[in-house]
Amino acid sequence: MKIFAYGIRDDELSSLKKWEAANPEIEVGYTGDTLTPDTAKLAKGSNGVVTLQTTPYERGALEQLKEFGIKSISIRNVGFDNFEFKDLNDFGMKLTNVPVYSPNAIAEHTVLLMGRLLRRVPEVDVKFDNGDFTWAPTIGREYREQTIGVIGTGHIGRVVIKILQGFGAKVVAYDVYHNDDIEKQGLYVDTLEEVYKQSDIITLHVPLFDSNKYMINKDAIAQMKDGVFIVNCARGELIDTDALIAGLDSGKIGAAGLDVLDNENSVFGKKWGSIDNLPNPQIKNLAERINVIITPHNAFYTETAVHNMITVAFDSNKALIDGETPKNIVDTTK
Repeated sequence: MKIFAYGIRDDELSSLKKWEAANPEIEVGYTGDTLTPDTAKLAKGSNGVVTLQTTPYERGALEQLKEFGIKSISIRNVGFDNFEFKDLNDFGMKLTNVPVYSPNAIAEHTVLLMGRLLRRVPEVDVKFDNGDFTWAPTIGREYREQTIGVIGTGHIGRVVIKILQGFGAKVVAYDVYHNDDIEKQGLYVDTLEEVYKQSDIITLHVPLFDSNKYMINKDAIAQMKDGVFIVNCARGELIDTDALIAGLDSGKIGAAGLDVLDNENSVFGKKWGSIDNLPNPQIKNLAERINVIITPHNAFYTETAVHNMITVAFDSNKALIDGETPKNIVDTTK
């Protein structure tokens, strides 16, 4: 049995070597390149493919894998929105993801973004850089004085709630599917409008679907409190960037913490030398604001998470090749 992996980074190699040592009967090949029609040939002779990328999986690349007899694909992340299910179904391919690699990693990053905004850390940093060691006017706010709206109460959202409760914050939550524990605590509200009206900070923890793309838009923002903070460590396309910028310009939105952005592939993963060189004018606009913190889709990026992503993805690919049906198989019929 042979598995070929795409997009392998240096920080994944240690975990990959451990997996290889635990599975000596399996030959593993890999490349740092992503899966494209040009690189698909590297997987020839393999039984399955493990991959991770934020760019779309092109039909031409998948068609080549099919020609090589490869029908088992395992991604090392949660999101599979860069696949066209029709392509997978046309080629008879099965797909697995890693639904949970470390909820704590993303939850902690979320709460840290909130904390940096509440304590106005970017402004303090600028003052320090200019030799200004005074307090005023950069007075901060405390978690326990905030009502924080958590949209999405899956694995990550529930950890966010637990951390926020440790800080003494009031939490209101919304999800189409209610979690029993969150329900017992009486945290759910019935509508998104109620979250918008009550929350000083809103944080997003829902997957991206066609139905919720740009859910944070002009109309949603209009229903929010004046000066609301918005934090997004889920998917960039959940927020209409033009509406976000307009809200920041008017002061309706007081600050934003963004680990993900719409069209983030235009800038993330590259070194630009300066914000001035960013080719995406919307992202450049946000990056230049002192009340906006952007991190490059690295909320997940901890040693624990990377190890779990490698282990679960390779275990799942092996199971697919062996004809098994892992619990984390993706339903491509939807």
